Amino acid sequence: MPKKQRIWGTLDPFFQGGPVMGRIVANTAFLTALLAADIFDEYHFFLPDQKAMDALGKNLKRVAPGPARDKRFRIMPRRELPAMLRATAYHCFHLSDCIANQPFLARARNLYSANIFPVTGVIHSLSYARYPEAFLRHLWPGTTARDCIVCTSGDGRMAVEHHFARLREGFGLTGASHPAPVLAEIPLAVDTDALAPGKPNPDGPVRLLAFGRISHTSKMDLVPLVRALHRLVQDGLDPASVELVLAGWDDSRSVHYLDTLKHLAQNASIPLTVELRPSEAEKRKLFQSADIFVSIADNPQETFGITLAEAGAFGLPVVASRYDGYKDIVAHGETGLLVPTTVPERTPNLDAMATLLFDSEYHLGLAQQTAVSVPDLAEALRALIQSPELRRAMGAAARKRVESAFSWPSVIARYVALWDDLWRADADPGPLRDIPHPLAPDYGRLFGHYGSRVPSAGLRFKTGRTGEAFYRDRDYPNLYAGLHDAIDLDVVRKIAFFARKPVDSATLISKVSGMAPHLHDTQVEYHILWALKQDILQTEEQ
Repeated sequence: MPKKQRIWGTLDPFFQGGPVMGRIVANTAFLTALLAADIFDEYHFFLPDQKAMDALGKNLKRVAPGPARDKRFRIMPRRELPAMLRATAYHCFHLSDCIANQPFLARARNLYSANIFPVTGVIHSLSYARYPEAFLRHLWPGTTARDCIVCTSGDGRMAVEHHFARLREGFGLTGASHPAPVLAEIPLAVDTDALAPGKPNPDGPVRLLAFGRISHTSKMDLVPLVRALHRLVQDGLDPASVELVLAGWDDSRSVHYLDTLKHLAQNASIPLTVELRPSEAEKRKLFQSADIFVSIADNPQETFGITLAEAGAFGLPVVASRYDGYKDIVAHGETGLLVPTTVPERTPNLDAMATLLFDSEYHLGLAQQTAVSVPDLAEALRALIQSPELRRAMGAAARKRVESAFSWPSVIARYVALWDDLWRADADPGPLRDIPHPLAPDYGRLFGHYGSRVPSAGLRFKTGRTGEAFYRDRDYPNLYAGLHDAIDLDVVRKIAFFARKPVDSATLISKVSGMAPHLHDTQVEYHILWALKQDILQTEEQ
């Protein structure tokens, strides 16, 4: 008996352009690692346009030449999704985020696929003001126990739970009638083979590296870090014994902010180096030449903290705020030191205004109410600056922790186990077929009154002049680009044949469905209306 194929599908390219951010890096690394593990027989991508398809094709040839050569990648226009769902037994679909398309993909699966395969999507930032609308889409009767949101941290998982609880409370929804997807917890990861520790430099100053977006509105405010170092200098630390390195990406809004950091460091006599937009090779040198990695996230846009895992892979001890996913990555006292943060209990003014403001405005307002303890930060830095032995021990422990918990092979294995486990949940496709998604427009109900009649209103059809010529192969209807996946001309030919004598719409739909069982009744009606538009059919009174 032939082995059943395992086919993985997605609506996303995963390889994305734009500014270097954690989400983009994580998505690219995930797909690269999945293809390196090569778990599946085929990989199907359904993309919105030809430009995206061409770009993905080039990337796949670059990162996975073997499967590309063996033609195990299929890159298709998204409009082909219904036909492929009907024809293909997918093992799972995975999306690069849970925000944009996951519930609507689940609806398409419920309608077209013979099997309710798992649909998963991963979280990234969760704090955007419009995201409650996105999470509301998940709470609908077509959600199954095989639908899953993958949370990259424990705090991220709790935030998703809070989104669902608040939506149910605010809209009066019950879990029975509006189920939520399953929540799983799988972290992001790094390529531990590519990130090797550097050689210590015992003769130079202790280098403190802060790497990431240099932005007080979207990542972290670094002023408390400079203040903490100033405290140490005031307490007797020789400023020449340390060097603060700020590296990563900024934007035009950060110019004044960078100037502020430079002036504060200068006033405190702290040596400061700024490295903007480093290449991958330059980034590697920055990490390998550092002694301590520092990250004091205070912004809810951060959910995991990929730079902390990178630092651990480079064998660096970490001083970080006790915040979000940082708490999962750093084992306090073993691989680094976590610094307490104090956050607001309620934020009614920002809650009321966030949807009316730019993202950077309300994120800045939230971050400036999140206080990283400067005295505790200073003490954590002091402990590592003064003890090379502690730095080495914590750095070695960090490397081991990342290898075991945050390397891509281990994380991909957890995804594969998740997709297999989701198949064990009950999911009967029958009752799900006709459950529409309430946030997808019902165009028939919304705009049906625009016309003057519908097929079910006592209409009878017969073959028109073009239809008679068509089924005798003397004419050929015009089919626009973009409709080839919606209109099957063989089905249209059958419609023309069945309507040689006048027939009512219900009978015609029944006859065509018997000859084309792969089409839903509404799809048959689409063919009938299109045939009417092309003069292949006409109503009897015409």
